[in-house]
Parts: sequence; structure tokens; C-alpha cells
Amino acid sequence: MDARSKGAAAIARATDEYRAGEYEAALATLASATVDEEDYLDLAYLLGLCYSRLERFDEALLYLEQVVTQGDNGPRIFQCRMSLAYIYAATGRSKLAEYELEKLVEASRVSTQVCAALGHANWKQGKLDEGLSWYRKALELDAENPTALNGYGYLLACAGKELDVALTHCRKALDADPHNPAYADSLGWACFKLGRLDEAARYLYAAAAELGDEAESRSHVEALEKAVRQS
Repeated sequence: MDARSKGAAAIARATDEYRAGEYEAALATLASATVDEEDYLDLAYLLGLCYSRLERFDEALLYLEQVVTQGDNGPRIFQCRMSLAYIYAATGRSKLAEYELEKLVEASRVSTQVCAALGHANWKQGKLDEGLSWYRKALELDAENPTALNGYGYLLACAGKELDVALTHCRKALDADPHNPAYADSLGWACFKLGRLDEAARYLYAAAAELGDEAESRSHVEALEKAVRQS
């Protein structure tokens, strides 16, 4: 087997390992691969995805950006831009997350996932109305999507708008994914905004127990405890 064939075989093996969730094994396989220029983007693509899954974000960014700047507009670019948006959102760089997602919109790659992610990115930048608008678009594409339901309901609760609608959307999201602490936190916050403190406590404390020191969850519990003391 010549060098290029060996490189292609290593990429194929690493792809199988990635799909099986064996990200460290995939990285080890790719580390031993020798590829030529024609196969380099395949290598960089897999490396970026593996590092992203392992939350080694600096390394993931290095490879994902190479694929995005050199590649076409196919499914691989969509996945890379979504991964980049996730990394930027997770590391507090919401404007960069928005940029990657807007590139997908410009390329007519609009989906429920993209719209919901844009809703979150806009909200994180303090653009509440824009965030709500993107979540509405996500729900127009898929009215039962838990991420969009939760995001829309939570933003309404944060804004103090249409609180009954906020409660309904957050409850539907949690019903669809009962073990998601972020959804429990959103539902608790909607209950809190409606003055339903006992119900809010049930969800907010359960969420906080799972989310640990997550700042937003902690702030919700603190607001609840202050309201209880004053009641």
C-alpha cells in the first residue's frame, strides 16, 4: 500500500472511531497518518471535530477554521461552522458565533438548529428582540423543537413578556427532555416571573443541583430566595 493509500485508510478508520464516540482513538489514528495535500482537508476536518468533542477548543478552532476558509459550501462546511459557533458560544464569544451562523444563512443553510443558535447568540449580546425573532423562525420550521421551545420561552420570561406563553413553551421543552437541567432552570424562571414561588423552587433547585456553579442558575436561585424572604 502506497503512502496516499495508507493515509486514506487512516482517515477512514478515524472516521469510524469518531462515529463510535472514540475521539481519543481517532486522534491517535490521525496522528500516525501521512496525507498529501489532496487529503489534508479531510484530516483537518476530523481533527477539528474530535478536538471539539473533547472540548480542546483552541486546537479545534485551528483545524475547523482551515476547513471553512478552504472548503466549499457542502455538508462538511455546515458542520464546521456549527461547531465553530458552538465553541465561540461556549467560550463567551457570541459575536463570533453569530458571524459563523450568519454565514450559513447567507449560504441558504437555514435550519431550526441555525435559527435557534442565532437566537441564543443574539440574546447573549443583549439583543433580546433579535433573539426572540430568531427563535420564532426556528419554531416556524419545527414547532416541537425542544431547544427552540426552551429558548423562546426563556427569553420571554427574561423580558417579562407573555409569561403564560413563556411557561407553556418551557414546560413543553422539559416534557420533551425531562433530564435537561437547563430546561428545568428555564421553567423555574418562568414560574418565578409569574409569582409561583413554590413551583419555581422545585425546578430551580433541581436545576442548580445539576448545573453546579453555573452563574445564571445561581442568580435565579438567589432571586428566588430573596423573594421568599420578602414574602
